[in-house]
This record gives sequence, structure tokens and C-alpha cells, in this order.
Amino acid sequence: MYQETFDFYDSTSIKIYNLDKKIRYELSILDRLDPMTKRHSENVGNLTGRICQYLRLNKQFTVHAIICGYLHDIGKSQIPYEILSKDGPLTNEEFEVMKTHTTLGYNICMKDLRLRPYAEGALYHHEALNGTGYPQGLKKEDIPFVARIIRVADEYDALVTKRHYKTHVNISETLKLMLKDAKPDDMHKVVALDQLSENAQSGKISPKILKCLFKIVIEDTKYEISCVIDYIDYLKESIKRLELIDSYNMKMQNATKQKKRDYYKEGMVMLFQAGENFQNYHQILKEYRAALVIREKRIDDLYNEIKIIKKLKVWVLLAFYNYSIFTLFVILVAKELNFSKENEFKR
Repeated sequence: MYQETFDFYDSTSIKIYNLDKKIRYELSILDRLDPMTKRHSENVGNLTGRICQYLRLNKQFTVHAIICGYLHDIGKSQIPYEILSKDGPLTNEEFEVMKTHTTLGYNICMKDLRLRPYAEGALYHHEALNGTGYPQGLKKEDIPFVARIIRVADEYDALVTKRHYKTHVNISETLKLMLKDAKPDDMHKVVALDQLSENAQSGKISPKILKCLFKIVIEDTKYEISCVIDYIDYLKESIKRLELIDSYNMKMQNATKQKKRDYYKEGMVMLFQAGENFQNYHQILKEYRAALVIREKRIDDLYNEIKIIKKLKVWVLLAFYNYSIFTLFVILVAKELNFSKENEFKR
């Protein structure tokens, strides 16, 4: 039986960058990690590379960013397994231990001359543009650009893994959560003039990088659609063949002459594929029809996801544009008020 080829993180849907063999040493260190963290690290590295491509960054930086993405969680190799593998939420004390994976990863990289160039990814990938991240609470341009990219890739894969996605249906819910992290906390509130600061104009993650992620998710959703369409074509052909077999069976049952019955029986045998026979073909036909209904609905759902994601992308751009206009307006008002006060004082 033909099998669906789509896998949410299949190597054909995640276009793995062709890394030079000479950096295999750098990537071999991932063997220190537990299987789940290693898989996450590989996903983040691949996604980081794709974001770089959408940002039109040069190959040298892109390869550097991919390796940083692969190594970003290497510090978790020194986090106690009982904390790393805990199913429920971490206690405050456990979370403080978990947070040390950034500095632990940095130290691992700095101790190895060949890993040292990639230490910034391990250290800074949990920093936030608004200064609420860790370990150093850096803001905006103080955070290395590669770490800002990895932050988006890391958060996306963590959410996808947590929700056990096998398809892009409902993936827009994950993007909505990330959209919240891209928005300033006070975006929909009128802030006092003395509270308007540089920090207030940023969310946790870069909207520019998030926009690239949106494009990647749309691309991957289209890839899934193509895989499902291929499977639908197979199902339709199989259903058509099995329905022909069923018609031969009915004619065989109604035939009055043995020669006719043998003719239709031989026709059925010729149409059977591996695993099919006189006893089970009708059940297989029933299962194929049910599978076709499910896949056709998935196609509709996936196209709807693309529409939602495109609306989200437009919304975030408009939201940031409107917020920028509002911020500019407040700044101009503040300057005008200060100017008026200064003139009044001079009088």
C-alpha cells in the first residue's frame, strides 16, 4: 500500500543547508545531548538557516548562524536529567537551574577553539528585545543578530514539539502565540509620556524575523498540501480500481454460465494488488473512501491555515505601523509640551 510521504520535519520539507564536511566536528558535539534535545537542536539549526535565506543574508553568515542554531542548547548536556526530562512545569528553583544552560553552553564553546566562534548563540538565544530575557537582560541591538534569529526558531520549534504537530492544520495558533511575543506589552494601551521609553517600543522577538518565519510556515504548508494531493490521487485511483473489482464481483455473482464467472474472477485477480484478496477488498475500499474524505477535508483546512497566516502577517505589519505612528505622535506632543513650558519659563 502506498504511504503518505509527508512528515512535519521531513528532510524534504525542511530544506537542510548543505554544510561543509569540515564542520562535522562542530556538529558531532550534539551527541552529548539526549535524543529529544538533539532533535530540537537540529530543527532549530535548519530553521535558522531558512530564516537567513529569507533575510537574504550571505552564505558565510548563514552557515555561521546554522551552526550556532545547532549548538544553542549544548549547555543542556550539563543540566540534571530529572529537570531536563520533567513532564510537568518546573518549580522556580528548577527553572533557575534550567536557565543556566545558556552560560554552561557558552563555557563549553569557549573551552574549545573550534567551537568558540559559535558561543554567542548558546549564550544569548534567550535574550529578549525588551530586556526581559536572560542571562544578561540585553536589549535590542545589544543582542547579537544571530541570537535574535535563533530565538524565533527556538520558540517556534519548542511550541510545535509541545503541541505534537503532525500536520500544519491549526499551526496558526502557534503563530498567534509568537505574535504576542513580537508585540510591545503596552501596544494597545495609552502610556503616560514619562513612561514612554526605548524599551516600551519593543516586544520580545523581532517582527522582521517573525515575518520570515510566517513565509516559511506558508511554504511548508504548501509542501504538505502537495503531499496530501499526491496521496489523494493515489486514493482516487485505488478506489476506482477497487470499484471495478466490485463491479466484476457483482457480474460474477449474476453470471449464469461458468465461463463468464471464471472470466470475471480472473479479471478481479488481475486487478488485485499486494495484500488484497476476495475476502478483504471490500473493507479496503471502505477504508480508502473514508481516508479520501479525511484528506480532502485536510486540504481545505490547510488552505484555510494559509489564509489565516497571511491575515496575521498583514495584521502584525499594520499593528506595528499603527504603533509607530502612535509613538511618533506621543513624542511630538511631548516635545511640543516641553517647548511650550520652556517658552513660558523664559517669559
